[in-house]
Amino acid sequence: MAAYYIGVDLGGTNLKVSIFNETLLKVAETRASTERFLGSQHVLQRTASIVKQLIKDQQIATKHICCMGVGVPGLLDLEKGISIFSPNFPKWKDVNVVQYMEETLHIPTFIDNDVRMNLYGEWHYGAGKNKNNIALLTLGTGLGSGIVMDGHVLYGATASAGEIGHMNMYREGRPCRCGSSGCLGRYVSALGMLHTVKEKLADQRNSILLEWVQNDVEKITAKMVSEAFDLGDLIAIETLQETGELLGYGLVNAINLYNPEIIIIGGGMAAAGERLLSSTRKIVKAHALKISQAACSITLAELGDSAGMRGAAFYAKQRLQQIQTSKKL
Repeated sequence: MAAYYIGVDLGGTNLKVSIFNETLLKVAETRASTERFLGSQHVLQRTASIVKQLIKDQQIATKHICCMGVGVPGLLDLEKGISIFSPNFPKWKDVNVVQYMEETLHIPTFIDNDVRMNLYGEWHYGAGKNKNNIALLTLGTGLGSGIVMDGHVLYGATASAGEIGHMNMYREGRPCRCGSSGCLGRYVSALGMLHTVKEKLADQRNSILLEWVQNDVEKITAKMVSEAFDLGDLIAIETLQETGELLGYGLVNAINLYNPEIIIIGGGMAAAGERLLSSTRKIVKAHALKISQAACSITLAELGDSAGMRGAAFYAKQRLQQIQTSKKL
């Protein structure tokens, strides 16, 4: 009998769903806007509806879907299947994702943090294949991270281990949604980098970026900063260099703490590539423990924005197998 697995990446902007076969090769995929501002009930209904439609389009019987994994940003209660809080979603508190999906779709469902789902994907199918010690950073709107140590994903007492993005870089810095200030993610992220650009432009300095947006700084994007960098724009060059250096200091701490053999950089900002990472590598080489940094490579993610879906399907399959095995014992 054919067996299928579903991976869902519940992002603040986009909702991505894929169906995979038994060997976790993608069979079908669909993407839609999350419509997060309409509240938790709407997002859950929309997710279930999109999953149901994709299954129907592929003419797959629900009984052939073994399980579903959902990557959700924010704090989670993994055992109860509840999303406690997500900074990306308004009107979102103690949302019982698993209960809703299982009652609506009649498919066993498992949730985990969206970045850890990316980590599972890159670890087993991407840049981290055959590695046992990995640090993954996703540089998007914010900075997310996940850690594999000695072949095990780190979770911690409240399933929030490895929060590199909340490493304090300045005693009194930019305020962070976590309640602290000076966190790495407030500087090394798309929003953080754009904040840096705006600070520099506030000093009345010239930049091609201002020409592109007719002096409306709110229209500047991270992609524009990379394009301006390539044209020799000093503001863009300084911004990417400073952002890369701060990322470097964050990675120095990660290397010294976790001793990874590979650091994988993913997320939308990873598109900046060596414009960002060249200064990162210099800082790591100069400041990380010599033996540890010599054994660690820094590389870009391979699966792009599909990592979360594939990782979610892998994670769900693994959890289901663990439950089935325990029942046999």
